[in-house]
Amino acid sequence: LINFAHGDFFMLGSYLGYTMLVTVLAQSNLPLWAMLCVATLVSVVAIACLGVFVERMAYRPLRKSSRLTAVVSAIGVSIFLQNAAMLIWGARYQAYPPWSVPEVSWTLGGVNVSLMQLLIMGISLVLMVSLYMFVQRTTVGAAIRATAIDHDTARLMGIDVDQIIRIIFVIGPGLGAIAGVLLGLYYRQIHFTVGWSYGLKAFTAAILGGIGNIPGAMVGGMLLGILEMLGAGYISAAWKDVFVFLILILLLIFRPTGILGERVAEKV
Repeated sequence: LINFAHGDFFMLGSYLGYTMLVTVLAQSNLPLWAMLCVATLVSVVAIACLGVFVERMAYRPLRKSSRLTAVVSAIGVSIFLQNAAMLIWGARYQAYPPWSVPEVSWTLGGVNVSLMQLLIMGISLVLMVSLYMFVQRTTVGAAIRATAIDHDTARLMGIDVDQIIRIIFVIGPGLGAIAGVLLGLYYRQIHFTVGWSYGLKAFTAAILGGIGNIPGAMVGGMLLGILEMLGAGYISAAWKDVFVFLILILLLIFRPTGILGERVAEKV
């Protein structure tokens, strides 16, 4: 199942981080780093719980259905979450408070690099390595890989498939919430429609790097960002999202396994 609502977990995580900062934490005497950690932690826990709830109510009943049915359900969940966010936070952009982002930057080789950019790169790298080690080196990770290959075979091997899928829907939305808070801090504003846009870009990056390849997804994201910026710089910034769709279409036609994905021979 491709969870097309993943981008909306990301969006809700950004909104929850914003809400924590402008309401509860703004009145506290905590240092800035502690406020950001608390806001992120609350967002991760809440979105992880939401992910488990969505899996139980919207995805599990359709597990034996066709893939098209599951995809339609995922799109429906995405639309529902977007509209719920609009009703709660409004249709206008919401801005992260200026004091929540440290204004620190350096010039390296003529290029201006901000503290937030370095933090995002560092946190992304740490999370990627941690997730890769968890999936590849732990018993639960082996169960996740087995479940991803074949549910029925994994169940015959004694794996609690329902529990493993719940764990996946804790990890995925939880990581999305962290990304949402980081995005809000970097761009300073959020909107209820950003989930679909960034979800599509994440899907494209995952295909570019190879579905199921964790380092490949990060490499795919960086390549996609570079291609997007080159297209915006040399053609037009208004065409940025068009380039993403174009790359996605070309990948699905010519290289559906991605750059780092393995080609699998079909047995007949």
